[in-house]
Order: sequence, then C-alpha cells, then structure tokens
Amino acid sequence: MARFTPRPTAPARERAILVGVDLGDASWSLEDSLEELGRLAHTDGADVVAVVTQRLERLVPRTLVGSGKAEEIARLARSLHADVVIFDDELSPSQQSNLERVMGEPTKVIDRTALILDIFGTHAKTHEGRLQVQLAQLQYVLPRLRGMWGHLVGEQTRGGIGSRFGQGESQLEVDRRLIRDRISWLRRELKALEGRRRVQSKARWDSGVYRVALVGYTNAGKSTLLNRLTGAQVYAKDELFATLDPTTRALSLDAGRKVTLTDTVGFIQKLPTTLVESFKSTLAEARAADLILRVADASDPQRDRQLEAVDQVLGQIGAADTPSLIVYNKCDLLDETDLAGVMGAHPSALLVSALDGRGLDALLVSVAQKAGEGDRAMTVLIPYDKGLLQKLIHERCQIMREQYLQEGLLVTARVPARLADTLRRYACADTRSGGRERHDQDVEDGRS
Repeated sequence: MARFTPRPTAPARERAILVGVDLGDASWSLEDSLEELGRLAHTDGADVVAVVTQRLERLVPRTLVGSGKAEEIARLARSLHADVVIFDDELSPSQQSNLERVMGEPTKVIDRTALILDIFGTHAKTHEGRLQVQLAQLQYVLPRLRGMWGHLVGEQTRGGIGSRFGQGESQLEVDRRLIRDRISWLRRELKALEGRRRVQSKARWDSGVYRVALVGYTNAGKSTLLNRLTGAQVYAKDELFATLDPTTRALSLDAGRKVTLTDTVGFIQKLPTTLVESFKSTLAEARAADLILRVADASDPQRDRQLEAVDQVLGQIGAADTPSLIVYNKCDLLDETDLAGVMGAHPSALLVSALDGRGLDALLVSVAQKAGEGDRAMTVLIPYDKGLLQKLIHERCQIMREQYLQEGLLVTARVPARLADTLRRYACADTRSGGRERHDQDVEDGRS
C-alpha cells in the first residue's frame, strides 16, 4: 500500500467563453476569427466551453456589446462555471472595468491582446525575448491600473485640520510611477541589445553573406522549415507562437555558396501594436534581410489572408520593399485537387512540405537564383597569405575555375556585389595559357 497518494501537479485548465462582434466590415469572417481565438485560448491552457456572438452596426462605448448581451454572457458564465471571458476585439480600460462589474467575481474579463501577451510571456525563452514581452505587457497594463487604495484617497479629500498635507502619493500614483520607471529601464536595455544586434548584422553585411529571413503567420511551419533546411534543432510544435526568439543558421546552396537563414517570430491578424513596437529589434532581422520567404500554411483556408496580415506587419517595420518569395508550406496535407487549385491561383508561389521534404529542392534553387542576381563574373589572383579571402571566395562565390600558381590562387567565379568591392584590387585577366595579366592599377599597387 502506497504511503502517499499521488496528486496531479499540472495546473487545471481554465474554462473560457469566447465573445465576438460582427460589424460586417472585417476582412476575416467572425467565425474564422473566433476559431483562431479558440486556438489561442487552447495554447494558453484554456478549454472553450461556449461561443457568443452579436451583430452590431457599431461597438457599444460602455461595454463593447449591448448591455442585454453582457448580462446574458454573465449568466452563461455562472451557469457554465467559466473562469474567463475572452473578447475577440480589444477592450478599452473602461470597457474592461464595466464588463468585470457585470460578470462579477471570480470571472476574469480579457481581450485578444491580453491573451496573446500571456502566451508570449509563457513562450519567451531568451533574455531579450523576456524583456520585449515584459515591455509590451506593462504598456498594456499601465492605462488599466485602477485604484485599490480608496481609503487613502478618502482621507486626503475628507478635509479638516491637517488635510492639506495629505498622505503623499496615492498607491495608484506610486504604481503608475513604478511601471513608467520600469518601462523606461526596459527601453534602455532593449536599445542596448538592438545596438549589439546591429553590430552583428553589420558584420554579416561586411562579410558578404546573403541573408534570408523566414517571415510568416504563426504556426505556418517556419521553425520546422529551418530545421529541415539547415539541420538546426529549433523547438517546433503544432501550436500558435511556439517559438518567439529569432534563430540564425548557415545554409549551403549549390556550388558551395553559403547564406544565412533566420527564423523570426510569427505574425497573426490583429497583432497588438505594443508587441510590434516591443519586438522591433527582433523584427529588424527581417528588415535587414536580402530576401524574405513569406511562409503561409497551404492547408489553411485563410492562407491568402494570412499573407495579407504578414504584409501589413512588414509594412509597419519598413520591410515592404524587400525582395520576397511566397512559400506555401504543409502541402503534404493537400490532395491533388487542392494542390492544383493553389498552383493555379498562385503560379509564382513555391509549394513545399517541411515534413517530408517535398519542393525543398525547388525552393533552394529559387533562393540561389535570387542570391545570384547581383553577382558578377570576376577573375582574381589571391596571394597565399590572404587565407581569409580565399576562404570567403569558396564560401560566398560560385567557383567556375581555379588554378594554383606560384603567385597565388587564380580563381574565376561569380562574386556577390558586396564581396566584389573587396576583391576588385586583386582582379586580373585570365589568359588561355594558364598565366595571368594584372590590371594596370594592380601593377601600380604592387610597385608602390
């Protein structure tokens, strides 16, 4: 007989009610938006027990939904023992406060923004990721602070002898000041980290590395695609916002050329503005890329709208004009008819499956073609004491011919534009006899 009765240690899943308002002017249907909200709730550890919708011409300023609908939701929450009511639209501080009074304790009232911020807080792993999430959370909480120390305020406003001195700052003012101080500190820390990231990015630029960024809707399979192409071991799971922190790995293309491939944070429709602002240093990886792979889930009926949401965020961070390729992942989940439909609607898109490797060769060819668009053919003679330059040529260039001469390594290759400036002083004309003729400027350099 066991001495101790084992008890489950995992937190109990909360019971959630979803609420959506149909205004008739959204690009996403209310059903699709609520379905995605349900997936967000499931990712954050809640089970959806009911969905409530209302058709309105405009949102109600006081409670977002009508007062009668709010009372209906409150009764439903009590009958179903719901722990939380989640609104698909962002709630103002006053709307949230009014709805909490209608719902009553202990039912919580949150919106899509708060739900996403909570997921980000759970999934952030790196120091920078935690700082970014904390900044976004505090910016969200600050206008929603409410006085919990009314007795102090009452003593200050009661009047009488000594009342002019008051009790100093109210606790609400203290809380707000502390949050503002913390926000200022977080911004300074993130600015310092952004400076380090710029240094790293400049180092990659100076080395002539062609940079590719995976950008796409959350759960489109970007991390799985990175793992499949580069052999990385990035965490990947079939859930929304499984990975938040950017990861960069080297990727080898044909002819020995190497590029970098970066996995970035996933996007979503109605992505909170505070998150976009907080994650700008991370999203700078996409802005600094030479090529963006815009990844969407081919099996999702909303794949085109997913790309629209991605393009909207790219515009916000100044990356709308960066060259890009559309990549529809998870094509293994489509039958032949659906595949033909996607190919017919998007003939320039690349259909791949990170799971079984389908279409990845064509993707690599397309990336190599994009990477080679600015290349120029050069013949250079690299002295043997310039080992780093020889290494860069073999890693960054497409070698067409090379010969080891007494003076150094004679190479004819297609050279990226950024590396061409570095190699120009070593350029020469390759003769058919296997010798070489140095350019006049190079000869002058040698004489000097």
